[in-house]
Amino acid sequence: MQEHTITGEAVVLNIRAANFMPRLGAALMDAFIYLLVWGFAMIGLAQFTQFFSVDVAAAQALSILAIVTLMFAIPFMVEGLSKGRSVGKLAFGLRVVRDDAGTIRWRHAFTRCLTGVFELWMMFGSVAIISSLFNKQSKRLGDMMAGTYVIVARAPHLPPTMPDVPPNMQAWAQVADVGRIPPGLATRVNTLIRNSATMDPNALANVSGQVYNQLLEYVTPGPPPGVDPMTFMVGVMAERRNRDYNVLARRRERRQRDAKHLVR
Repeated sequence: MQEHTITGEAVVLNIRAANFMPRLGAALMDAFIYLLVWGFAMIGLAQFTQFFSVDVAAAQALSILAIVTLMFAIPFMVEGLSKGRSVGKLAFGLRVVRDDAGTIRWRHAFTRCLTGVFELWMMFGSVAIISSLFNKQSKRLGDMMAGTYVIVARAPHLPPTMPDVPPNMQAWAQVADVGRIPPGLATRVNTLIRNSATMDPNALANVSGQVYNQLLEYVTPGPPPGVDPMTFMVGVMAERRNRDYNVLARRRERRQRDAKHLVR
C-alpha cells in the first residue's frame, strides 16, 4: 500500500506500508530466535540453580525474570537500539517508523514492546493478527498506542541507468515528437538497449532493424543525418524519459506547495 505521508517540514513522502504477510513472517522469525535464546538461558539457569543449590523461591524468581526478559526486555532493547529493526524485520526488509515517517525513539519501542507482552506473547499473536487485518496500515495495538507503523524499507532492485540523449541528437530532441510511442513498444526498445551489449551481433542487427522500423511510425521527425538506428533509438528513449521525469517533477512540486498550504 503506497502512502503519501506529510512530514513536519511539509515534505510529501511516498512510503509503502508493510502488509500482513511480511509482518507475520518477521514476527515468527523473531519469536523463534527469542524462544531459542530463552531455551538456552533456561538450561543454563537450571544448571546454575542445581550447582549452587538455590532454593525453590529463588529459582522461581529467576524463572519469572527470564520470562520478563524474553517477553519484554530483549525485544525492547533490540527495537530501541536498532531504531525499529530486528532480525526478522531485517530479513523481510521492514522497519518501524512513526506516523510521520520519522525514526522511532525509546518511548515508541517501550510502548510497542509492553503492549506486545499481551497481544503477541500472552494471546499468541491472535489480537495482533485481528488488529492488523482490519487496519489499512496493518497496525497492531502496540502501533496504535505508540503512533507507529511498519514500512517496507528494502529498496527494490533497479535496472541499469539508461544512456542520455547522444550529442548529435541534442538539436533534434528539442523539436521531436515522442509522446505517441505505445508503452509496449517503449518496453521493447528499452529492453533491446539494455541487452544490446550481450546480444549476438547478427541477432542484434535483425531485432534492432525491426524495432527501429516500428519506432519510426510514432516519432517525428526522423533520425538526423549520420545517426545509426541504435543511436537513434537510444536518443528517442532518453528524450522520452527526460520529458516524463519533468512531468513528474512538476507534479511533485505542486504536491509540495499543496502540503505547505495544508500545514499553514
